Amino acid sequence: MTTSTTRVTATASGSTTEDRCDFYRSEYGLPAALDRATERILMPVGGLVGAVTMPVELGRRVQAGLRIRMLAGPVVERTQTQRWTFITGPGHTLDDVIYAELLRLGASVAPQGDNVVLPSPDDERLGFWRWESAPKALNDFPPQSAVIATTRAMASAAK
Repeated sequence: MTTSTTRVTATASGSTTEDRCDFYRSEYGLPAALDRATERILMPVGGLVGAVTMPVELGRRVQAGLRIRMLAGPVVERTQTQRWTFITGPGHTLDDVIYAELLRLGASVAPQGDNVVLPSPDDERLGFWRWESAPKALNDFPPQSAVIATTRAMASAAK
């Protein structure tokens, strides 16, 4: 007789917020921390992870462009504001021209020390935050520069 163990996925409805936070850390390498005051799972930006946020419409085009380049990564949607946050590899300082261009597109790069909310079971159930594209592997995040370049390219192509 063969036995196998199957680990419950991060989006399983039966998991607790604490279980989900642990899962994000162990399975995906996300520096997730549980904020006990709000019961939110927060991911501080810095070190090995960055984040780029933009409107959903632009985000869809960017994710499609990243898929073509085999660079698509995890994306969190804040459903109430219709914004996507791309989890990326480490960030870098943007020059003023690119920073201003992203702002005109409604996009922004999260500064070091900022926090990104990662979906908890309650967030998903209530429709606050959800994974548009969940992480697939440990530390498998697209380079932030690729997400920024694709954002700029997809915005130009839409004009």
